[in-house]
Amino acid sequence: MIDENQRAVILELTKKGFSKRRIASILQISRGTVGAVIKSGGSVVPKIHRTEKATPYREQIIELYSYCRGNLVRVHEELAKELRKNGHEPLSYQALTGFCRRHEIGHKPKPPSGRYDFAPGLEMQHDTSPYPFLIAGKKQRIEIASLVLFHSRMIFIRLYPCFTRFECKLFLTDALSYFDGACKRCMVDNTSVIRLKGTGPDMIPVPEMVSFGERFGFKFVAHEVGDANRSARVEGHFRYVQGNFFSGRTFTDWDDANAQAHEWCEEVNAKYSRKLKGSRRDLFVAERRMMQDLPDFVPDVYVLHHRIVDAEGYVNVRCNRYSAPYQLIGRQMEVRESKNLIEIFEGPRKVASHRRVIEKYDTRVTEKKHRLPLSERRARRRLPPTQQAELLLVEPSIAKYVEALVKQAHGRGIRELQQLLRMVREYPRKPFVDAIGQAEQFNLYELDRVERMVLTRIDREYFTLPEFHDELEFPNEDEDDDNER
Repeated sequence: MIDENQRAVILELTKKGFSKRRIASILQISRGTVGAVIKSGGSVVPKIHRTEKATPYREQIIELYSYCRGNLVRVHEELAKELRKNGHEPLSYQALTGFCRRHEIGHKPKPPSGRYDFAPGLEMQHDTSPYPFLIAGKKQRIEIASLVLFHSRMIFIRLYPCFTRFECKLFLTDALSYFDGACKRCMVDNTSVIRLKGTGPDMIPVPEMVSFGERFGFKFVAHEVGDANRSARVEGHFRYVQGNFFSGRTFTDWDDANAQAHEWCEEVNAKYSRKLKGSRRDLFVAERRMMQDLPDFVPDVYVLHHRIVDAEGYVNVRCNRYSAPYQLIGRQMEVRESKNLIEIFEGPRKVASHRRVIEKYDTRVTEKKHRLPLSERRARRRLPPTQQAELLLVEPSIAKYVEALVKQAHGRGIRELQQLLRMVREYPRKPFVDAIGQAEQFNLYELDRVERMVLTRIDREYFTLPEFHDELEFPNEDEDDDNER
């Protein structure tokens, strides 16, 4: 079919007196086409009115579309069954989809997409995306954190096992240090890590994150729920990261993964882009002059924990255990968790510092100087237990029995001494000493049986009921009734 411009040329040549044959030869079209255009007398292309095969079944198609939950394959199958049952020829799948598309059955015309243009240094976009991958041969969920400058498309990514408010501040600090500046606002999704309440323009950030943004001279803003186009710069890069960065790479640990991520960012930011007509770094040169400068001092990001040093001399942080000096067992410490360190403070004094373990669980990090020296531990084992000295102080008469009990006990006899010390505190002295004397006579060191012997003596001596005599007179009940009257 010829277009309107060709039809206008045919009519113009006809007015100049050219024959149909001459016009067809000039335009390389058939004489019949030239004659049809001349007969129509206008340059407007006429619409072709064709009867659609699916028109008689419109209501049926709409009903099946709702019944099949929008699956046109199932709609075509069910419609074909009914048409065959009624003796009609079934429609082709292409005819059905074309009919649904033209009549907007399940298909709404896409509105034209808009475009956001911002001046250099005005906006940066931050978001996270989960991705399953292997770290040290173990498949686990990785949180990809990304920050993209809106104007120059400069990108910075980091990988984390989880993404809390602590990791968010760590990431933004690293990203802004990488860009050596910050834009005036940071566009984020409606994530609870940053959002306190509200969504979109009504979003109110957490005061902690507001203070963090003020430190670097920017503020957090959020887009409307479901309006991913507003943060398209960072959203579009996630597919690029997953399809390019993770392809053909292996990571030995989290440090190796983030080191490779940093190298990848350097390569991508320096690569020439046909869409941008240059590299991201070339555009960043112009944008950097409009960005906010970093503060003169950027403090380390850390989260504060309060922990009690347990009986083994460790503090627990995120399911991993870090050693503290053994002299501080039972004391409450202030533990600061930063990007790479776990620092333990007793008041203002730092008493221990360890490298932070990421993601592993029930890992013990021990420093040798925090443990009791081996020679001192051996010397302590040779000393009598403190429970033995306390027993002899409370009841010196059972010294021989205690000494024999410790010799035949397993190890240092701590458990047996504790049980004997409990009996001294709970039971009267005389039944206890008598039972220990009898146990010593028969070399009986099973303390459960000794305790039963003590309880038997207590039962006989301390819980004896008085004897009643037959001549004991009781008052007459009838006399009592008369007195009451």
